[in-house]
Amino acid sequence: MFMHNKRLMYTVRVSEPNPRLANLILEQFGGPDGELAAAMRYFTQGLADSDPGRKDMLLDIATEEISHLEVVGSIIVMLNKGVKSAVAEGVQTGELLAALGGGTDSHTTALLYGGGIALTNSAEVPWTAAYIDTRGEPTCDLRSNIAAEARAKIIYERLIAVADDPGVKDALTFLMTREIAHQKSFEKALYSMTANFPPGKLPGDPAFVNKYYDMSQGPDNLRGPWNEGEQWEFVDDREKQMAVDGGDGTASVKLTRADKALEKRMMERTMSDAASDPVTGADLGAGPGAGATTKTKG
Repeated sequence: MFMHNKRLMYTVRVSEPNPRLANLILEQFGGPDGELAAAMRYFTQGLADSDPGRKDMLLDIATEEISHLEVVGSIIVMLNKGVKSAVAEGVQTGELLAALGGGTDSHTTALLYGGGIALTNSAEVPWTAAYIDTRGEPTCDLRSNIAAEARAKIIYERLIAVADDPGVKDALTFLMTREIAHQKSFEKALYSMTANFPPGKLPGDPAFVNKYYDMSQGPDNLRGPWNEGEQWEFVDDREKQMAVDGGDGTASVKLTRADKALEKRMMERTMSDAASDPVTGADLGAGPGAGATTKTKG
């Protein structure tokens, strides 16, 4: 059950309208790393989690993310306040036109949404449930949550860097800081599980779980704790990187006699004539810069 309190979690103080900045901040309203996506991610996890402690934490943070969505939405609405009124009342001025441009999609926000707020990111891409990557496995989901909070913090950092309104910067700094707090909670929850790696139940194949394949070779081929030390078997021999299962490295399938016959008929019907050199449309219409083409006869 939810009950709304009209007092925001953090006070929003906007010095003056700025629709272009409002458009950028939409990223944290309806973007992939925004507050709605975070709230839905943690709600879906919390509702399904059978551990009472994790369930409570996830629902607490999910609810807080909705309060953050309200803060972000309030900032956007306040930044759009002037243009919202101007568009609504049909004011026609050069200043209005200038306010709607400036290298962003703020004109779309004004014209399509009346200077209000939309569930889109800063490029006007609609919010989608595809942003939610809950898998129902705590060790997997908590790692995803940690990464999500890290991504959101970086987006807030970038918004703080472009914002010139002290009140907006202050509110964004609060939201950024809460991303740090949530990441700490998720990390504690992950590592409070005695066996948290690898995610899931099935163990890895011991023949491959400690191997590091050096697949990209050349200058600056550096080593580090990610591929050297006692826990790693470093494989840089190209031959040993192929058919690592001991087979011949080719793909095969067992077919029934009927399927084999159909396969043979299809191959015969679609077989290429490697000895031919047919004249093509590119040859007939070749102009400067076409490169070598097939010579036409006659």
